[in-house]
Parts: sequence; structure tokens; C-alpha cells
Amino acid sequence: MADLPGFGSMDLDDRGGPHVFVYEDRRSVPATAGLTPSQTVGPFFAYGLTPGTYGYPHAEIHRSELAGGVQPDDPHAGGGYVPGAGTHLAVEGQVFDGADVPIHDALVEIIQADADGHHARARRNDGFTGYGRYGTGSEGPNGDTRFRFRTVKPGATGPGRAPSITFIITMRGLLNHCITRMYFPGDDHTADPVFNQVPPERRSTLVATEIGPGRVRFDIHMQGEKETVFFDL
Repeated sequence: MADLPGFGSMDLDDRGGPHVFVYEDRRSVPATAGLTPSQTVGPFFAYGLTPGTYGYPHAEIHRSELAGGVQPDDPHAGGGYVPGAGTHLAVEGQVFDGADVPIHDALVEIIQADADGHHARARRNDGFTGYGRYGTGSEGPNGDTRFRFRTVKPGATGPGRAPSITFIITMRGLLNHCITRMYFPGDDHTADPVFNQVPPERRSTLVATEIGPGRVRFDIHMQGEKETVFFDL
């Protein structure tokens, strides 16, 4: 670097001239406290983690189909989901901020067991992956902010445990991801050890709503009166 004359002495013209974000008198601007770009999470995952959702021409490592490309209107769904039957299932919902406004740049990931209550530990031949990923901003701030997963209803992973799907949410402004669970309406949750740790008045935030044959909706509220229960893991 010592051989480069003038290194480190660039003036405003060297940077391309004045810009709209440059103050006229920079010396009079007081320092303000706040997070720098290196201290917060932005919506940078779209390009690399969920390119298909946002229309980028890249192959995705993980997709929103967890069970070999099942369709929400699959004729084998049997008109709804039945505990232990391994029925095909469509899970959808939205992520809301504290003002109850849908978030258009969140990353939603899910992990679940198969219909027999077993997690996928390695690649399987039946098409079940046990893991899915979706970005909520496929059409921008004013577009469709829903996440959609196609899967099968999981089985119980142990005695007393109710079937559930783990949700992992990442979004700008979060330094760490948030983790929650989705339980199914109509199931017996009374013996589930995790569900029972949640205050009774907040347990409804963990239970999905049936919206059609083989379809459930699970909305996630990051803050506010409807805040979803998140687990410290």
C-alpha cells in the first residue's frame, strides 16, 4: 500500500461527487445511537436461501414441499387430516409485526416428524424431507405475504406428545431467530409436556385453524396483544 501515491486521501470528488445522503456540513451533525448494518439482520436471505420464492434464477437447496410434492387438493387427503393417518396437508399463514401488519421479508422454516412420528435423519426414498423453507415476500411489500408448505400431518414423537410442527422465524431487526410450535385443532394436547408449560391464556397462539379439507392456517404474531408464544432454545 505504501507504493500507492495518494492512498487514503480521497476527497468528495473521488467518490463520485455529492450525493443526496451527504450532509452539507458533516461536522455539525451529532452522533446518534443505533444499530449499524453489521448489528442487525436485513432481508438479505432472499437471494441465497429462498431464490425461487422471489423470482431469482437460482436452484434452491430446500423448498416448501416436505413430502414429495404433494398438492393441497390431493384426492388421498380424505377430506381433511386424521391423527396418525399420514394425510397430505397444506399449511399456510402470515407473519405479523406489533402493529398487526403483515411482514413481507421474513424467512419461515419448519421442522417436523413424518406420519409415524420419526424425524428424517438422512436422505429418504419416500420423498419426505422433514424440513421446509419459505420467504414471505414473493410479490413485494404490497403482494402476497403468505407462507405455504405442502407436507403430511406429523405423528406423535413420543408418549403423551401431541403432533406438532416447529417453526423458525428470521427477519430484519432480529439478532436471533425465534422458535415456536404449531399444534393441530381437535388433537388432545393435555399431556403434551411443552404445551403444558405455556400459560393457559396463551396456548391458543400455538394452535392452527382448519380452513378447508387438508388445509390449516397458522399466523405468527411477533409482538402485540396477539403475540405468539416463542421458546427460549
